[in-house]
Amino acid sequence: METTKNISDKPAKELPACPVETTLTLISDKWKVLILRDLLPGTKRFGELKRSIGHVTQKVLTAQLRQMEESGLITRTVYPEVPPHVEYTLTELGYSLKPILDAMKDWGEHYQAQNSQ
Repeated sequence: METTKNISDKPAKELPACPVETTLTLISDKWKVLILRDLLPGTKRFGELKRSIGHVTQKVLTAQLRQMEESGLITRTVYPEVPPHVEYTLTELGYSLKPILDAMKDWGEHYQAQNSQ
């Protein structure tokens, strides 16, 4: 049976001392932030995520999803069907990043408004 590694399972010495750096370590890639954004409304299948994110390759998206699962931000559910049916959902830990993403959205909207004049 495969076990999922959770960030809380890591000894503290493996995490950066700075809390901001810890957060950036978990969501530093632009694809991870977009994955989080697209999973906030609810569960999605791999193909739905790939379409909603845009120009990400299948290989990169798969790698990012695996890293996020190992970090405890998302769960991956495989349904034994043909063809395989796989769904991704934010964990409680992943969903706790919503205020950060909301703040990024607000800041981005403000920046866009100031620079489009």
